[in-house]
Amino acid sequence: MLRDKISSVIERTIANNVWRQNRCFNLIPSETTPSLLVKLCEISDPAGRYAEHRTLKGKEIYFYQGTDFIRDVEEETRTAFYEYFGCTRAELRPISGQMANEVVFKAMLKFLNRGATPGAPFRRMRAVMNNELTKGGHLSSQPMGALFNFVETDPATGKEKVVNFPVMKDDPYRIDVSKLEGLLLSERPELVVFGKSMFIHPEPVREVAGIAGRMNPRPLIMYDMAHVLGLYGAFQEPLAEGADVLTGSTHKTFFGPQRGVIASSIPKDSPHAPFWTEVRSRAFPGSTSNHHLGTLLGLLVAVYEMNAFKKEYQEQVIKNARAFARHLKAQGLEVEGDPALGYTSTHQVILRVRKHGTGEEVARALEENGIVVNYQALPDDESFINSSGLRTGVQEMTRFGMKEADFEPLAGLMADVVVRKKEVRDEVARMRAGFTEMQYCLPAADALPLAANVLASMLHGSEYAKLFARNLETASGLLERAR
Repeated sequence: MLRDKISSVIERTIANNVWRQNRCFNLIPSETTPSLLVKLCEISDPAGRYAEHRTLKGKEIYFYQGTDFIRDVEEETRTAFYEYFGCTRAELRPISGQMANEVVFKAMLKFLNRGATPGAPFRRMRAVMNNELTKGGHLSSQPMGALFNFVETDPATGKEKVVNFPVMKDDPYRIDVSKLEGLLLSERPELVVFGKSMFIHPEPVREVAGIAGRMNPRPLIMYDMAHVLGLYGAFQEPLAEGADVLTGSTHKTFFGPQRGVIASSIPKDSPHAPFWTEVRSRAFPGSTSNHHLGTLLGLLVAVYEMNAFKKEYQEQVIKNARAFARHLKAQGLEVEGDPALGYTSTHQVILRVRKHGTGEEVARALEENGIVVNYQALPDDESFINSSGLRTGVQEMTRFGMKEADFEPLAGLMADVVVRKKEVRDEVARMRAGFTEMQYCLPAADALPLAANVLASMLHGSEYAKLFARNLETASGLLERAR
């Protein structure tokens, strides 16, 4: 029966909602919970619509009718990102950070081949410099990821000509700046890609920009800020430090739904100016058709939230991460990173747990006790399959109101599971119950009437509206059962 099947899905969905939002600590560094209004915007009418558009003869042409509203939303969102990044260009159509990276790589090939003979095969990038995967580099910037098929093959090795940044011997989480210039000048990459998924220290953007400025041709400098987009400015400000383009996910440390963004301030008189034209064309029609208009609408609300609370949120995230690292260390757990730098400069705290089991085994034990992290290969691990680390992030629980002191008992509960092999799920649930109100957004008293109006507009004129009005008592009962 259809009703039985759907009822089963809904019951499990409710149970998952209650567990993830009320009874466990979400410490995955690549996730966050959007505010209620962002979520409602995501499921409103634009969620089922199209708004394909591209620039033709200097004019933005939309290929569907009924798009005036979402066109205005896209423009407002772009303007809000200009404020957030202090940039002059933003492309919002990628629907993930990985797609944003792929758009940039496609645009690079178009840019590099702009003077090629019509009909001649495109050449690939001759060399790319990036962070090695096992040193924290993101999969999307690797040949096995979004960089696939965009880089020439080195005849000597039979592999793509991808050169990894050198790292410091005593701290593999930081790039060795002393070796950078020689490597850049000898390898002469056409694209330099900063950014990581295991990300605790800044990247040497300013130093590389200075070296690149003396190279001819100058490489394009890209910064993948997927994990630290919500910390732009407090952690690092790549566009002001010399990066030409940045990409990112809008749903890790940023407040948004799951989408991607590309931003730049390349001036019109720059030799790289044509590159931005190619970014626009590779976003559409190159990579997207429907660019998920419901999440675009949600993103507008999220950027407004971020611009309003940027400074206090960012400062609290970094303070919380450093406090969490100290508390974990005090509990006898091994914390990666430089203690002189507070172990971390981002939302992430990295743990080494090999003496207690594999990363996967320890992560599973924590999940069974209501603490959700993800296992991670550390720089000296051979592969992710037998990883020895855990990757945690404080951004989501910061948004639910946790401060530095609150991470001390959480660190103790983690040590109970990892070191002392105790079951603490009940204690975890009790502690989490004290952190369920979303911060750094409109307060509930202001947000709830707006949310009710959005919901009412979705039900308006339907049979659902009549039933909903008659069943408010039932709805109250459901809320009480969820509690």
